[in-house]
Amino acid sequence: MPTAKFIEGVGGTLASSWGSLILTPAFGFWLGGGLAAVQRWGWSDLVAGLRQWPEPLLLGVAIAALLGVVGSGIVIQQFDLATLRLLEGYWPRWCRPITAWFLGRQRQQLKQLDRQITAYFDHPNPSPSQQDIYIQSVTAQRRFPSQLTRLLPTQLGNILRAVEDRPRDKYGLDAVLCWPRLWLLLPDIARTELTAARQRMDGLVQLWLWSGLFCLWAIGFWVWWPLVLGLLGLGLAYRWLLQAAQVYGELVEAAFDLYRFRLYEALRLPLPTDPTTEPAQGQQLTVYLVEGASQGFPPFTQSDH
Repeated sequence: MPTAKFIEGVGGTLASSWGSLILTPAFGFWLGGGLAAVQRWGWSDLVAGLRQWPEPLLLGVAIAALLGVVGSGIVIQQFDLATLRLLEGYWPRWCRPITAWFLGRQRQQLKQLDRQITAYFDHPNPSPSQQDIYIQSVTAQRRFPSQLTRLLPTQLGNILRAVEDRPRDKYGLDAVLCWPRLWLLLPDIARTELTAARQRMDGLVQLWLWSGLFCLWAIGFWVWWPLVLGLLGLGLAYRWLLQAAQVYGELVEAAFDLYRFRLYEALRLPLPTDPTTEPAQGQQLTVYLVEGASQGFPPFTQSDH
């Protein structure tokens, strides 16, 4: 009886675990590999072999499969940052010819947007269609960094680099340096929204990586459909990732727009009072975070605590 209860409890746990795992990329990857293996070696022989196994052994295999799916998901998670940087366009030096070609394409797209924006202002009475093109061009231009020298070879890289540039361009704040400090000062609702947006990005990065790995089943078992599904997954995951990155970038920019003064208050620095001089104060704050105070640095304000 204790053994039966144990098996029953484990079975219930497995059922609930499979329910949460069935929609994960890791589960889809291993399921696809199993189907490819069945197609390669035949279903009847596999079923006949499994029928000869005792139930405890089948249960052990099920537990091992569950642990394998969970473990592989954890392992792949460790490559999220490396995969994201690959998709952004941070490629090794031996890829310079490919990097140069992709950079050329990004420059052409940016120049085309500039021409469309300039053409809009050249018309004294632009038509509604020209106004639509202008709005679309301005929106698309925001997905590129403000300086041509900051371009990256991929669209995703330029979207995220533009997010880094806008706080500096508007407020003189280095986003990479200031973001960890600002994050600690954000209200809970802002952090919740940002965390959800970042988790969606990370999930799509994992989906892209799993889709690439899924293509390997075509080589391992000499079947065609894993390659088709894997390439489809790569394309869809990257397209969805671009959309998720845009949402995340807008939220990061909004955080600087709404809460940047909390940095000044937490550091007990004078608040900017003039929008025209705020970028200079933001640059001073950035330097302070890197080097500390220098000669001529303004004194701390009185603490409210």
